[in-house]
Amino acid sequence: MDTNFLRELEAFIEFQQNNLVHADYSLYKSADILEAEVELESFIKTNRKASFQELLLSFIDESGATDPEIYKKAGLDRKHFSKIRKPTYQPSKPTVLLLILALELSLEEAEELLQAAGFALSDSDITDLVIQYCLDKAVYDIDEVNIALEHVGLRPL
Repeated sequence: MDTNFLRELEAFIEFQQNNLVHADYSLYKSADILEAEVELESFIKTNRKASFQELLLSFIDESGATDPEIYKKAGLDRKHFSKIRKPTYQPSKPTVLLLILALELSLEEAEELLQAAGFALSDSDITDLVIQYCLDKAVYDIDEVNIALEHVGLRPL
């Protein structure tokens, strides 16, 4: 085992046993660990994309529609939409799909919003294929999409 790790562990235990309230572990970190942390922070800063909420609000702004117009078109209520706006909220995939249809996003934009929420459209999932087909054909009416899903024996959104 790495001796730096063991020294840091000993310092941590000693620190905790002395009942210090605010631990500053950086005092005990090796230069390698500090360098790795800086590298990680730099990587995150360089590669981080917009959050789901940021991207959703951007798409709404670009559409020229109001928030209520979009959430009503998606079949969502005001209370649910206010939760969606919070950075800690994790939407379900069907909710994201409803918003995609309400915003009338292209397939590329839809994939971007889904990815921001932690989802994807899979070519091996029939529901996702129906959604892809509808987006490709510019079918954004949720009732029509649900009819297409039911037609192939799937649950509506």
